[in-house]
Amino acid sequence: MRRIAVLLLFVMVGCTPQSPAMVSEVSLPTLVPLPTVTIDLQEPARIATAFLGAWQAQDFATMYSLLVFNSQDTISEDDFRDLYQDVQDEMTFESVTFQAVSMAPVGSRTAQLSYNVTFQTRLLGEIEDDGRTLTVISDPQTGWGVAWTIGDIFADFATGATLDFEGTSPSRSNIYDSDDEIVASMQGRVVEVFVVQEDVDDWQTCRTTLADLVDVTAERVDQIFANAQPTWSTRVGRIESTAYGDTAIRSRLETDCDATFEGVPIRGYYPNGNVMAHILGAVGLPDESQVDDLVRLGYNSETIIGQSGIELSWNDVLMGQPGGRLVFTNPDGTRGRILAEASSVVSESIWLTVDLDLQQFIINTFNDYYLRNRFRADGAPGWGTTSPGASAVMIDVNTGAILAMVSFPTYDANAYTSFPAIGRDAANAEQERVAEDERDPLLNRVTQGTYPAGSVFKVVDAIAVLDTGVYDANTTYFCSGFWEYQGDFRTDWLAGGHASVNTRTALRGSCNPFFYQTGFVLNNADPYFLPTYSRRLGLGVPTGIADLPENPGQIPDPDSALRLTGLPWSYANAINLSIGQGEIAVTPLQMVRMYAGIANGGNLMQPYLVQEQGILNQRTVVATPTVVSQFDVSAYTLEIVRQGLCDVTTVPFSGTAHHIFRDSPLMDTVGVCGKTGTAQAPGDDLPFSWFASYAPAENPQVALVVLVENAGDGSAVAAPISRDILEFYFLNN
Repeated sequence: MRRIAVLLLFVMVGCTPQSPAMVSEVSLPTLVPLPTVTIDLQEPARIATAFLGAWQAQDFATMYSLLVFNSQDTISEDDFRDLYQDVQDEMTFESVTFQAVSMAPVGSRTAQLSYNVTFQTRLLGEIEDDGRTLTVISDPQTGWGVAWTIGDIFADFATGATLDFEGTSPSRSNIYDSDDEIVASMQGRVVEVFVVQEDVDDWQTCRTTLADLVDVTAERVDQIFANAQPTWSTRVGRIESTAYGDTAIRSRLETDCDATFEGVPIRGYYPNGNVMAHILGAVGLPDESQVDDLVRLGYNSETIIGQSGIELSWNDVLMGQPGGRLVFTNPDGTRGRILAEASSVVSESIWLTVDLDLQQFIINTFNDYYLRNRFRADGAPGWGTTSPGASAVMIDVNTGAILAMVSFPTYDANAYTSFPAIGRDAANAEQERVAEDERDPLLNRVTQGTYPAGSVFKVVDAIAVLDTGVYDANTTYFCSGFWEYQGDFRTDWLAGGHASVNTRTALRGSCNPFFYQTGFVLNNADPYFLPTYSRRLGLGVPTGIADLPENPGQIPDPDSALRLTGLPWSYANAINLSIGQGEIAVTPLQMVRMYAGIANGGNLMQPYLVQEQGILNQRTVVATPTVVSQFDVSAYTLEIVRQGLCDVTTVPFSGTAHHIFRDSPLMDTVGVCGKTGTAQAPGDDLPFSWFASYAPAENPQVALVVLVENAGDGSAVAAPISRDILEFYFLNN
């Protein structure tokens, strides 16, 4: 409001009448009756309504052009425009309309329009200001014009009042896990600093102290106090509670500024800081590009807002909506007329689909496996030392609800808030650690990491070749341990091969030559078959998750191959894709959604993380299970594929994960079906280890994907981790 106050003063000085002491005392003649003056009101009415119509159109240049010269002499066009815009910004203005009531002459050269206005505002809704007048006078040389004064914006301005918006913002609400455990709360605190300028002995020293300790610039200090009376207790800014606890800092503020303090709660506390960091994201002060939008909504530049993750995507619900009132403040600081007021809309908590205990168990499991595999038997570094990271994601196959989402390594979300509850020193240390970690802990590997799929992709081949009719369930292929075409010689992972296999048994043993041949014959039938089925099953396309950013990945096809490499698509591209290699890049979230679709009968669900929102016990279910698309393949095809996946864990010797699950209590009561995957990595790095699964085997409830980067075979690494997670989920083991 500083600019508004300065302009008000400027305009009022130009319009101040002379005091009685300045008028000479002379004898006044006896008044005689004057003839009644009548004027044509058509032109003054046109000028007055044109002025108000230009205001309604926000055409300030036209408004200014309609002022008489005397009014233009009191204010420049730029200041005129800025004054209106500043007042409107304070109101959270959206539009204005007017209604003319009457036009009446006032003397021979003056007419006055009585009218009402209605403002539409973002925060306070509709504001009516009735009984207003606009004076129009006739200049002998220029004709009729508006005799404008500052009171034509609001009559209260004529007496030197200013218009102030006093906002009231609700506290940010909590976030809970699926079992009502708080995972984000307002338990963090900051301390607000207040100063009465007239109580400060040395203002320049105080100004410097505030700029040093309260995280505001000296220029900002000047702006704050330019809008305040010297007698007001003025809020300068915030300091962290740990800084307030520092006796030297508090003493300097008290000595130099006679400061007082008030503690306020603030979002910035995550009780389990590293367990859901990639899901929750963080809150913080707005950056420069966000401030204007916040102010227009009734907040201020120090409002804590969601900056990433759930905190960002559900920010409006968690923040509520500010209310407040528009009040005129008199020059002496007293309260004048209240123009409008509205209550704030209470913020609401949200309840996630994710279980905190399951999240913690998965993190602990990753930690355990990485520690156990730091070294190989020969003493050389093991994959636990060289693997950059891992991920695990579990979803409800029938709804798309995400039950767990872990990206490893993780980090402490408390370090990334503007006022960290763990203290600034601890937060800085954590941020430094993360920045120096080449494994990129900030990356959400589940939604944004893209990888070659390896053998977990082979279900796409199986569905495509059966659904197109290129193969049927009884089509066999002799898996000799290698595949060859015109000198292109490729071997199986199992020396000697798997003998005669069909689609089901090839999935069970993950026979590479069978799927090379499958990719080859599909490509011969139609080179778009395999890429099209890949996307139909949800790979290389966004999953539609609304709560977090995701990478769409890519599925190569004849068009993209030619565009990216300049070379035509060939059988080699197709057979690379058939085993999940080549230019394919998929996310773990895409992969788990596809396996959930296999389990539920062919529905691709939209993944989601938020189940409910509300206040205390007044909760509303906001999750709507949504089928994004369907596989559109036969039940017969899906049944063959499901049989092959269940064989993987149950058939001795040939099932690639049987040795991992054979002694698990899961197989007695639950049953697990899945697929191992070992995706080759560039260079000499160990391959990516995948295991994609669903359970129970009958009437599936959940799908789980585990990926460990550069760790080795899927059966050796990702499968046992998956087993442990599923035992915890189903058996609390």
